[in-house]
Amino acid sequence: MSDSKSDTKNVHKFSTGLAGVLAAAGSAVGLGNIWRFPTQTGENGGSAFLLFYLIVILLFGLPLLLTEFVIGRRSRANVGQAYSLLAPDSKWQFIGYASAFVAFVIFCYYNVVVGWVLYYLWEAVSGQLQEIEELMSSGKASGDLYAGTFTGFVSDPWKPLLTLFITMGIIHFIIVAGVKNGIEMASRILMPMLFLIMVLLVGFAFTMPGLSKALDFLFTFNPDYLTAGVFLSAIGQCFYSLSIGMGLVTYASYFPEHVNLNRTAVSVGFMDTLVAIMAGLIIFPAVFSVAGASPSSGAGLVFISLPSVFNSSLADHAFLNWLIPVSFYFILFVAAVTSAMFLHEVATAFLADKAKMTRARAALAVTVAGTAIGALSSLSMGPLSDVHLFGMNFFDFLDYTTSRLVLPLTGLGAALFVGWKMSSEDVLDELTSRGTVRFIWFPMFMFLVRFLIPALILTVMVTQLFDIKIG
Repeated sequence: MSDSKSDTKNVHKFSTGLAGVLAAAGSAVGLGNIWRFPTQTGENGGSAFLLFYLIVILLFGLPLLLTEFVIGRRSRANVGQAYSLLAPDSKWQFIGYASAFVAFVIFCYYNVVVGWVLYYLWEAVSGQLQEIEELMSSGKASGDLYAGTFTGFVSDPWKPLLTLFITMGIIHFIIVAGVKNGIEMASRILMPMLFLIMVLLVGFAFTMPGLSKALDFLFTFNPDYLTAGVFLSAIGQCFYSLSIGMGLVTYASYFPEHVNLNRTAVSVGFMDTLVAIMAGLIIFPAVFSVAGASPSSGAGLVFISLPSVFNSSLADHAFLNWLIPVSFYFILFVAAVTSAMFLHEVATAFLADKAKMTRARAALAVTVAGTAIGALSSLSMGPLSDVHLFGMNFFDFLDYTTSRLVLPLTGLGAALFVGWKMSSEDVLDELTSRGTVRFIWFPMFMFLVRFLIPALILTVMVTQLFDIKIG
């Protein structure tokens, strides 16, 4: 595939191994790390969830990352074509199609939430978030104005659409610039910036009065939450956090030949987990510094609880009460954009190859279609809230279908394909970079992708689909 015309042999590549690591890490680091991970940790007992999550990353997440890396570099094709090239005239091609499809669908509604983050970043920069506390303290506003502000925004017919359009424009600009000049350059700039600001925010969080309670919550062993249900929640979080099943095969096809896939997977997993833990170290000290605030605030943690926590804990420091929320929503937006551009690229690369379109036209088609479906998703929380599919609004329907059905199937397909369809020689050839590096864990890796990982994915899938509660 070239910028002027696509073909099945992908000539796009990241310029260095580091660029590939940063791009892959950017694809993984997103709202799942900075928003969903603290939420899941808060709802599942803190330290117990973190312990299970670290185990899941090692035995589940990293092997699944490697399966997608192996398929991508071996085929040198986007996820929609990779399975067809490695297993011609077989049903395995539908795993590739499903991965490209799910990446596009997630891209559509994911960017609605990215737009919410952009709105709250603007509210923080303009000082509107700080004014909420002043209105409530003065008695000029009744009820929970934080919750009312969020509900009023997402149900508004125009404001969420505006932030969605701006978000789509930013991501489209990056993708049209190409793999090296767009994705790679954005990753080289945004990922170091993300880590730097997060380190500064962690440093500030360590000065807050709730630090000791937060550290106890995160790192003091609590056996009460060591349950099968919490373990399965950690597996579900791993899917979101590492972008498993969403088409990382496409990014892996851009890796240079000399890249050590094992080291790349470990680097991506480490960076991804580090961001998640740092997010907890930023959020939980603030939450425990305010009386009545709870670490198990659920989905409203970032948009309802945290603005209140920031205002309450920083009320006596006007500049910090402006700077900290701005910094937090900025890193959240950066993380969300790096994930969104990955999802866009998966769909764009597939469409360009399959339809024999130029990259620019394929990107435009994905952006236009994504914006249209994203707009419907956004409006389903406002003017179209009475329209339901299987008892859910359009946004929730897309989220439910992708997260509980298609993603587990695509992750399962990648594991089974590497474990049972590809020859062991080809898999080992990729894992050892044509015999230039050692991979002593090959027997364990094959056992995990053939047996343990498929069993765990099916268990999570069944419990989610049928809402089975496991203690």
